[in-house]
Amino acid sequence: MYNDEFELTFDLADAGPKTEQRRPTLPEPEEAAAAAPPVQETRETPVSAAPENTPEPECEPEPAAEPQSTAPAAKGRTVLISGGDRGIGAAAARAFYAAGCRVAVFYHTNAEAAAALQKELPGVLAIQCDVASRASCELAFRAAEQALGRVDVLVSNAGIAQQKLFTDITPEEWQRMLDVNLTGAFNLCQLALPGMIRRKAGRILTVSSMWGQTGGSCEVHYSAAKAGLIGLTKALAKEEGPSGITVNCVAPGVIDTDMMASFTAEDKAALAEETPVGRLGTAEEVAKLLLYLAGEDAGYITGQVFGVNGGLVI
Repeated sequence: MYNDEFELTFDLADAGPKTEQRRPTLPEPEEAAAAAPPVQETRETPVSAAPENTPEPECEPEPAAEPQSTAPAAKGRTVLISGGDRGIGAAAARAFYAAGCRVAVFYHTNAEAAAALQKELPGVLAIQCDVASRASCELAFRAAEQALGRVDVLVSNAGIAQQKLFTDITPEEWQRMLDVNLTGAFNLCQLALPGMIRRKAGRILTVSSMWGQTGGSCEVHYSAAKAGLIGLTKALAKEEGPSGITVNCVAPGVIDTDMMASFTAEDKAALAEETPVGRLGTAEEVAKLLLYLAGEDAGYITGQVFGVNGGLVI
C-alpha cells in the first residue's frame, strides 16, 4: 500500500491508451495477493484440518453450550478468521490462539501456509474456502461451527488486490474484486449472524484498507470494494446492536508482511519516510487491535473504522 504523497515521490512512466500503468504500489497487507496482474487471491488450496488439540489457554474455554452473557470476551472464545493463513490473518490467528481462544481459519489455495500454521498452533482448524462462492462458504462455515461448537467472533479478512488503470479493468476483473472483497464478507456475516442473534452476543470484525477510506489511483475496483466493506460494517452495526452484536472495521495502511518481499530496501525506506511515525506497520499490531475489539472491554464500540496506518490517513 502507499499514499497519495508517495505517488508523487515516484514518477510514473507515460502509459499509452491500452498500457497498464505499473507503480511501486504496496500489495494490500491483509491479502495474500502479489502486486502483478492478473488478479491474485489471498486465500489458499485444501489441506486436511488438524485434529483438535486445544493448548492450555490463559483462561478455560467455555463449554459448547450457548452462553447467556452478552458480548463475548476474546479469551476462551471461538474465532473464525477468513484469509487466516498468511499476513494479518495469520497474525490474528496467533494472537487469538495465545489468548486462549479456539481458532479456525479459512484459506483458499495455499495449502502449504495453512499446514505450517496448523503445525505452529496445534489445534487450530484450517478449512479450504472460496469466500466468493456461497456454496463454498456454507460448507466451510458448517465444518467450522461443528468443530468449534459455535462462532463467537468472525474476522472477515480474506481479499484480493490488483493495480490496473481503470480504463483497462475488465468486467470480469471488476466482478471478481467485488465478489471476493465485499460479497465474501456478506456471505460469512449472513452465516455467522443467526447463532450470534440467538445468543444475543457476538463480534464481527472486517478488514478493509485505507484505500477504502481515501481511494487509490490505479486501484478503483479495489477501493470501491473496500469502501463497500466500510459501509457494510456501519450499517450492520446499527442493525445488530440491539442483539448484543458489535461490528467494527480495521483499515490497515502500509504493513510490512511477506507481501513486501519484492520491495527493495530503498522502496521500504521511502515508504517509511512518507509515514508520519517514520516506519512501516506490522501484522502483529493490526492483530492486537482485532483482539481488543473482540474482547469485553470493547463492548461499547461498534460501527467504527480504525485506521492502523502510522498517520498516513488522518
